[in-house]
Amino acid sequence: MTSQSLLYFEDFTPGRILNSGSVAVDAAAIKAYATQFDPQPFHLDEEAAQKTFFKGLAASGWHTMSMTMRLLVDGGLPIAGGIIGAGADEIRWPRATRPGDTLRVQCEVLEARPSKSRPDQGLVKLRCTTLNQNDEPVQTMLPNLVVPRRPKP
Repeated sequence: MTSQSLLYFEDFTPGRILNSGSVAVDAAAIKAYATQFDPQPFHLDEEAAQKTFFKGLAASGWHTMSMTMRLLVDGGLPIAGGIIGAGADEIRWPRATRPGDTLRVQCEVLEARPSKSRPDQGLVKLRCTTLNQNDEPVQTMLPNLVVPRRPKP
């Protein structure tokens, strides 16, 4: 990533849309994540998952969150200094992430305001939607980020 492609506070104008690349989801990855972090039957075993609320294998919401973060770090939000979160509001999983899904993230800038106490940075609120291959949302959230201001030449 070149310094010209990095985003600074001044680049976050309300209404701007930023898009990530994509990631394919498979059953092995769902099970590996669940084994370590969320070992519930609907994340671990196809047969057992058929008898649950999900009626089939589904990724943990936290796995979907982790894949979202990876997509943002890999280029969806190329913020100078990295993606520094100050929290997130309204995290939702409107539908399950399934084996065979291909995910991508679309973020819309909702608000950008300069920091009152730190003139070298600002606060940015986004609406990030993780979409599957059918453009159906599998996750929505409103992250609040600390973003550096562009250095003066």
